[in-house]
Formats: sequence, structure tokens, C-alpha cells
Amino acid sequence: MSAAALPGDQAKVSVLVRVAPEDAFAIFTTEIDQWWRRGPRFRASGRHRGILHLEPKVGGRLFESIDLPSGKTTVVETGRVKVWTPPSRLVFDWRAVNFAPHETTEVDISFEPSPSGTLVTVVHRGWASIRGDHPVRHGEDVPAFIRTMGLFWGGLLASLRVHAEHER
Repeated sequence: MSAAALPGDQAKVSVLVRVAPEDAFAIFTTEIDQWWRRGPRFRASGRHRGILHLEPKVGGRLFESIDLPSGKTTVVETGRVKVWTPPSRLVFDWRAVNFAPHETTEVDISFEPSPSGTLVTVVHRGWASIRGDHPVRHGEDVPAFIRTMGLFWGGLLASLRVHAEHER
């Protein structure tokens, strides 16, 4: 992926979390299942019971273990960690469940100190490499789809902020 974003290539969202960068990074990574929203819009498990995991290392997996009605458990891998630099940066590949093996995007999260806590910024890029009629886009044109991705991450970061500031 190039350093310069292509038009329609990325969604960028930031939130101020009133905790130190070390705490924000730890909450994002080790408590990911607690703050990441549930339901079919946000998780592969949909309405089933699932637990989201992030293995804390380069090459570590972002995955969800899902309890199926049959009593079996399945694992859905969403990505692999590419950069692990606590407490300032985390980057992982992102693959939607309907992506082909060669299709991937990238999520880059920065944790920047601020006078009142930490500015957490998510940049989800690489969408220009996913064809325009791909089912992941739900029929939306590029600007609408990037807005949808911004709302997706905005909802998740709002949940992170509430968890970090009020639920711990």
C-alpha cells in the first residue's frame, strides 16, 4: 500500500479518551472484547456468543471465537498484527468475512498524548484495492461507503471511550 491515500481509499476517525496513552493502548488491545460492540454490524458472530481476541505481538491474530448453537466453537480471523509499538501504535490487516484470500485492507491506530488524555485515531485504508461492486460495500458508491466505514469506527471508538472512562 502506498503512503499517499487514494480518493475513497480510507476512513479516518479520532476520539479523545481521558486516560494515559499506556492505558488507552492496553484497554484497546487487552480489553477489546469488553468494549468492541456486539451484533451483526460489528462482529462475525452476529447474534451468536463470541469472544474477540487480539494476540499482543507482530504476527498476532485478531480473531473471534464463536459459540455455535450446535455446541461447537468456530474461529473467524479478521486480521494479523503488522506493527505492535506500545503505547503509541498498532497496525493490523483487516479482512471482512466475504473477502477473497487476496483481498485485505489495513487498520492503523495511533495513541497520541493530549493534555486531557489520549487522542486515539483509527485510519482504515486500502479500500481502493477492493472492487467497487464487492458485497462488502453493500451497493454504496465510494463516498457513501467511506462514510459508512467512518460511522462504523466512530461507533467503536465511542464505545472504547465509554468503557475506558466509565466501565472499568
